[in-house]
Amino acid sequence: MIPFLLIANLITFGVFGFDKWQAKKHQWRISENTLLGLSLIGILGAASGMIIFHHKVSKKSFLVKFFIVVLINLVLFYRLLRH
Repeated sequence: MIPFLLIANLITFGVFGFDKWQAKKHQWRISENTLLGLSLIGILGAASGMIIFHHKVSKKSFLVKFFIVVLINLVLFYRLLRH
């Protein structure tokens, strides 16, 4: 499970970086839904990508959705630990 999560977080981090790079070049972007979906699996990679690349951190609507994803992750993690 740990290797899968490590790879998922690295991919998610890379996707956030790639989307920021595309944004700077004013080219095709990755949808917010895709970014949020990847965040469900790679929450640490997404958070790191947001901070390091300064990506989506000033967009309030995305941050609200992202924090909902964080809460979902916390609930799932809690349920996993309880069972």
